[in-house]
Amino acid sequence: MAQHFLLSKAAKTLSLAQVFTMKDDQAEMTFRSIRWCDTDGQPVCPHCGGTDAYDCRRLKGAPRFRCRACGKDFSITSGTLFASHKLPLRCYLAAIAIFCNEVKGKSALALSRDLSVSYKCAFVLLHKLREAMAAELKGRVVGGEGKIAEVDGGYFGGYVKPANFRENRRDGRLVRNQTGKRRVVVVVRERGGNTIPAVFESEASAMNFLKARVAPGTILNADEAGSWEELGKRFEVLRINHQEAYSMDGACTNWAEEFFSRMRRAEIGHHHHMRRKRHGGKIIAACRMANRWTA
Repeated sequence: MAQHFLLSKAAKTLSLAQVFTMKDDQAEMTFRSIRWCDTDGQPVCPHCGGTDAYDCRRLKGAPRFRCRACGKDFSITSGTLFASHKLPLRCYLAAIAIFCNEVKGKSALALSRDLSVSYKCAFVLLHKLREAMAAELKGRVVGGEGKIAEVDGGYFGGYVKPANFRENRRDGRLVRNQTGKRRVVVVVRERGGNTIPAVFESEASAMNFLKARVAPGTILNADEAGSWEELGKRFEVLRINHQEAYSMDGACTNWAEEFFSRMRRAEIGHHHHMRRKRHGGKIIAACRMANRWTA
């Protein structure tokens, strides 16, 4: 059996113990090696792409570079989500380490205590990290000729608190008893490959998304829900009836279910409550965090 990624050496490349023992110059070099990994930490101008730049630090020692090609100044964070930052680089490295190592999510309130910053600062910082993760998903296509992927949907939000007395309780599965804030997260996950999640009103409304993000020739696995019937017109689809088995004759959606397992734990342990707000709100945030460890 293959070793789990979280137990491997690759999952321990950046730890809080390393970050908090770094000096300013070590934190700067670490940030440079991450930002400009293709040039081994040598600065690359974000304006013209030139690699010929020299160090011209500010009077107080803050790192700054000047491009010889275009003559413009830039810093380590120029052109990134951390541009015009006010916190030390060590603080941003610590936030990245905490965010990445917390596999089931991280609340802004807990991060504010860890970094000794305000709640608003931690809230904005977490959204910046999630925005960077979302940028990686743009245009991503999974699958290909002969490859296997799984598609499934999980419903989040729209919780209706049951009445005190049993005779006053209503069946929450019926549309007339729902709040309208419930949304479905549809995920398509390639076995041994990448994952793409998205939020929709219903599973049926995700067809165009799946057709655009799944490469032709992919073998899809789906459950018995009638929403996936249309996929058979474009892909070879293996169906599994969960009322009979979770895996049968090579068909299963266990990889997709693992994604939702991460989301459920993030909902219970950190977000506590999810609803429709600003096109998904916390649902989208939980999607990005779950995708961090299943992609």
